[in-house]
Amino acid sequence: MMKPKHLLSWIALLTAMDMSGSPMDQDEPAYKIVNQDSICQIFVYSPAANQGLHLAYLTDDDRWIDVGQLCTSDFGPWGSEKKMYRPFVTKANDGTWRALWSVNNSSPQFAVAYSEDLVTWRPQDYPIVKEKGIKDVVAYQMDDDSFNIYLQTAEGKRYVHADKDFRTFLEDSIEAVADNILWQRDTVTINGKVLEGNAFNIPAIHLDYIRAWHKALADDNKENGRPLPHTEAELQAYLKEKHVKLAAGNEITAQLQIQTHKSHRISDKLIGIFFEDISRAADGGLCAELLQNGDFEYHGERKGWKATTAWQGLETVSAISVENGVSKNNPHYAILTDNPIYNIGWEGIHIKHATYDVSLFARCMDGKKKQLTIALVDAENNIVAKTKVKIQGDQWNEYKSQLVVSDKYKDEPGKAIRFAVIPKGKERMAVDMLSLMPRDTYKGHGLRKDLAEVIADLHPRFVRFPGGCMLHGQGLENIYHWKESVGPQKDRKPAFNIWNYHQTRKLGFFEYFQWCEDMGAEPLPVLAAGVPCQNSQPNAKGICGQQGGIPMADMPQYVQDVLDLVEWANGDPATSEWAKMRAEAGHPAPFNLKMVGIGNEDLISTDFEQRYLMICKALKEKHPEIEVIGTVGPFHYPSSDYIEGWKIAKEHRQWIDAVDEHYYEQPGWFINHQDYYDNYDRKAPKVYLGEYAANGNNELDRALAEGIHLCNIERNGDVVEMTSYAPLLCKDGYHNWNPDMIYFDNSENIRLTESYKIQKMFGQHAGDTYIASELDLPAALKRYVGTSVVKDSKTGKTWLKVVNALPRVLKLNLNGLGNKTVEIQPRSSQVIEL
Repeated sequence: MMKPKHLLSWIALLTAMDMSGSPMDQDEPAYKIVNQDSICQIFVYSPAANQGLHLAYLTDDDRWIDVGQLCTSDFGPWGSEKKMYRPFVTKANDGTWRALWSVNNSSPQFAVAYSEDLVTWRPQDYPIVKEKGIKDVVAYQMDDDSFNIYLQTAEGKRYVHADKDFRTFLEDSIEAVADNILWQRDTVTINGKVLEGNAFNIPAIHLDYIRAWHKALADDNKENGRPLPHTEAELQAYLKEKHVKLAAGNEITAQLQIQTHKSHRISDKLIGIFFEDISRAADGGLCAELLQNGDFEYHGERKGWKATTAWQGLETVSAISVENGVSKNNPHYAILTDNPIYNIGWEGIHIKHATYDVSLFARCMDGKKKQLTIALVDAENNIVAKTKVKIQGDQWNEYKSQLVVSDKYKDEPGKAIRFAVIPKGKERMAVDMLSLMPRDTYKGHGLRKDLAEVIADLHPRFVRFPGGCMLHGQGLENIYHWKESVGPQKDRKPAFNIWNYHQTRKLGFFEYFQWCEDMGAEPLPVLAAGVPCQNSQPNAKGICGQQGGIPMADMPQYVQDVLDLVEWANGDPATSEWAKMRAEAGHPAPFNLKMVGIGNEDLISTDFEQRYLMICKALKEKHPEIEVIGTVGPFHYPSSDYIEGWKIAKEHRQWIDAVDEHYYEQPGWFINHQDYYDNYDRKAPKVYLGEYAANGNNELDRALAEGIHLCNIERNGDVVEMTSYAPLLCKDGYHNWNPDMIYFDNSENIRLTESYKIQKMFGQHAGDTYIASELDLPAALKRYVGTSVVKDSKTGKTWLKVVNALPRVLKLNLNGLGNKTVEIQPRSSQVIEL
């Protein structure tokens, strides 16, 4: 497995050294000799439900010393779950380990985990049984190496049989006959508190390894938390700690030797973007639609949200109906008589002197005709622009018009503008799917122009869409299905967004593909791997997390949906039903889809793996031309999902071409792990760094750390083929995440962060060949300077990018190429054409 070199070296050093007398060995373990082996006693337990599984060892003076946390519970949603009750640990006949615990009183599930060494734990599984309220769970290995698992529930004792690998679990239909002694645990006193757990004897060398691992992680985390030096005083204090002397002044002079004879090919699509509908990035954001809830389909996504949300004049229950709706996916509509209704948009409609397109579906309910006035009105109900629409017949039809805000409207248009629908006469009529769009959108394809343009300025080589956590969704019923997002808007299926608001799907897969084409970027659609988000809320049966995944009986159809996406994007309309749908939407030519992502930072559970490999295999066998990009969980090494995800990818690289890594870390982590990709296996699947960002309160620190990371990624561009910062967009006042790259509001106020500037620098000055260079600074200073030289074979241009995170001017004397001196200001970045 690919591991940071400095972390492994530190563990090896600590394990090999004489532990006695060192700081980590003030409390030396007690040893005893058994068959010429040194044996120590350990105790595995949980200090509290929210503190995970811990390990302690016994000293010569009979004290138990806690080493640290072995693993935590990953069950269910954050906040209310992730608890570990009464863990039970057992050592298998082959020397591997099993852990089990209860998760809550309301779910018919318990947790199981597997480890070879008590350090690295396989991602957890949560077997589903018939009864809720599992109070206690234990396991004992049988002669055939399988396990008998005994449960205590509110209704009695139950029995589950598990295979030796702890992958399959079969519940017996009858009550278990078992003595209560089976659930008995060992007890010890740690720091004056009596705790239950399981005691074991293990070789001293194993305990030494465990302690060395925890020591190395602690030291690594300490260095990761080191703040960047902002001032000269902070720089000098840091250098004193590192025993480095630096002459007084406000500059640092260094030589950069550019080694033109040492170069290698790198990916030509390193910088892209990841779009997720989070923080109102789609509806009310990149989608140029100015009306909110124009389909009347809000239904409790947030407290108080309902079909009339964002509308005024629809206060009565009878004003909304679902009988004979415009479509089965959009059944709600409004019934009007002679009272006007108003839509307030996204807390106000921001308009300019421009033309706006209006559309709606309508039908007469009493009589055959009715006239509507569609208008924009200001806070005093003065008409800013208006048009008339004549509705005819008792069947649903679409009506279109336009509103022109001309120079005759002298006031400056503002956020108090409302969209008015003013009926004439008392006859009833039904309206639905109301829309107000600016005529001037990005490339004429329905995206908010100013936002789309600043995104296009990044020169992204690809776009990953539609998510993110909202892709695999809040439970099985909320998994994003691409087919529900294409076709006429009235037939698209709106849905709850896992970020707790509504998705109209007006920005659907057709629009995503069209957007990619408009920017000259490769589309990278991502589809769920047959499981919902591992943090999902309980369903009606109380089942949390991945909820067992899509039933295997339904998986063939889900796999077919994945295959149909390729047909929809690339197929011939003359022979393909799905390609014909694309052509009917206005794009007869293929989109030339080349890659598909499967999964999003999933828990790499057994349920996940079964479905994931089923999808990847089918996709690769049907479409070998498609690059299949898998996932390795939500964290970097040494997380269990990362380790298991990479293991699966390497074992099945005939189906998996690359994997999607995600991590969000403090700036110091990026500074401290500049060798992160140096030792990756060049023959393994490629890396797509699909989500990453530095966090913390200092925006410039974050950007500088990300810039240095990108310099190192360019050096490793032969193994890392794509990267995308996340999240991309955030609407002011609707923060689901922080930080983000671009902030915006309803008007044209767009704030481009320092991270945006870094992404733009790398996106606009990319290459396909990396040229080695050597910076002659002491290591303590060099870690705060990122340099990267790349050449673009298409243009012939060569670029040097420098990220200077030091609080001094960096004067670089360039040798080997360029042969000039450049100055990079303190805590800034610069690109130089060579």
